[in-house]
Amino acid sequence: MKLPSELLRVANLEGSSLSQEAARLLALELYREDKVSLGRAAELCQTPLAAFMDFAAKHGVPPLRYSFEDLEEERQTADRLKA
Repeated sequence: MKLPSELLRVANLEGSSLSQEAARLLALELYREDKVSLGRAAELCQTPLAAFMDFAAKHGVPPLRYSFEDLEEERQTADRLKA
């Protein structure tokens, strides 16, 4: 499938960078949907982890996830350390 030139223009993508950008976006979506880890997503699109973390953040996807369970575990650990 050939992408419409207008889509490429609006996305500010040139032909040479299109496949790399598409790979990053696909890997980001896999990470966002919890189908792969952050490290695996970076590996899949052949992007250094730190650069992929920046890419994720720029696209509104938190590169690090901290669940309520993680927070509760940290609180319990802190309480035990205080005692």
